[in-house]
Amino acid sequence: MLKKHIKAEADCTISVYEVPMAEASRFGILVTDDKDNITAFQEKPKNPTSNLASMGIYIFSYKVLRAELRADAKDPESEHDFGKNIIPNMMKEGKKMIAFTYHGYWKDVGTIASLHQANMDLLLSGNSSTNLYTVQGDHKIYSEDTHSAPQYIGKKASIKDSLVNQGAQIFGSIDHCVVSSEVVVEEGAVCSNTVLMHGVVVKKNAKVYDALVGPGSLIEEGQVVNDKHDGIALVANSNAED
Repeated sequence: MLKKHIKAEADCTISVYEVPMAEASRFGILVTDDKDNITAFQEKPKNPTSNLASMGIYIFSYKVLRAELRADAKDPESEHDFGKNIIPNMMKEGKKMIAFTYHGYWKDVGTIASLHQANMDLLLSGNSSTNLYTVQGDHKIYSEDTHSAPQYIGKKASIKDSLVNQGAQIFGSIDHCVVSSEVVVEEGAVCSNTVLMHGVVVKKNAKVYDALVGPGSLIEEGQVVNDKHDGIALVANSNAED
């Protein structure tokens, strides 16, 4: 991206990612010509004409950016936002702006469903274009927890196609789940296609399907979450810590 920016002598280079057209209205969208020059910028358009979503990653010419920020700071009507103010102003001024299309893994997690899917992507295997382990190559994608105790897996536990972080204790059944540290899944509990964040406790005989369970949440004994598989359920109860 930097090499392209320097070679083009651009005032600004914006990293973009091709998204499904049906989702394009969620993003800042760039329209480009055949040389990747940005010809239009649409901030979350109702009727997008392009599927090139801004990743919010920019490279600027220092002098140009300094001038733009100084001018923006003096504008009482500005929201002082890159997508809403700085980039549109540069477009109006005719600055040289180009797009750099990124082909690695990227996901905007601005919705519950997309945050859940980003976690589920950690479980993908094979040569899928969304397989983090294939697309990112040798780049490490998550850090190690060097302070927590090892995972504890009970004798009656069942774990399938899941990631279980250090410090978690599994006595029940988990299938296609991402389990964070300090999580406890008690005996008889069942979790499927679910993200359990730090400190979650799933009590005995509870059942959780297709869910994103927030940090510190408690799933009570025998409680059933989303057994009708109606989208992605969000669980964040009063037991959660701020």
